[in-house]
Amino acid sequence: MTHQVHAFEPPERFVAGTVGPPGERTFFLQARGGGRLVSVALEKVQVSLLAEKLEELLSEAQRRFGVDLPEAAPSPGGDNDPLDTPVDEEFRVGTLGLAFDVDTATVVIEAIAAGEAEAEAELEDEDEDEAEEPDEDLDRLRVRLTPEATREFIARARRVVNAGRPPCPLCGQPLDPAGHLCPRHNGYHR
Repeated sequence: MTHQVHAFEPPERFVAGTVGPPGERTFFLQARGGGRLVSVALEKVQVSLLAEKLEELLSEAQRRFGVDLPEAAPSPGGDNDPLDTPVDEEFRVGTLGLAFDVDTATVVIEAIAAGEAEAEAELEDEDEDEAEEPDEDLDRLRVRLTPEATREFIARARRVVNAGRPPCPLCGQPLDPAGHLCPRHNGYHR
């Protein structure tokens, strides 16, 4: 079976976004460039961790390689446009990879499709602590960003993650508009 590598080096636009109402949102990474549009689905926690790890990667690149970074995240306005349509899911992300290319001073983000082994692992308990390398014949989305574009991506990803349902002040679980069964109140609605 052949695999596709959707490479955007650099993209015209690379963003994290959602489709659907809070509580039922589907998260996407979307890259546009060269007349192409690629959207891949992933989990909210993956978007949150991606933003966190990108921030760490930029800090490490600055510390180790002396890379000039923008001082702060871009202005709050940033890119708040919705995802480009049509939002057709190419694949569901199983693994995310990050790297810093010192020669070009760019960040490389690679989103790799979930393989059959990952789907089976979700169904079964894993007793192994071994990390397997992603299969080479899985679809991939590869994006190369400047440090400035990476900061813009991080800021938007954090806004998207935080735009969901507010957390319960007692238990931290998301509050539903229809009510919330809080374990701290022994299951009574709040």
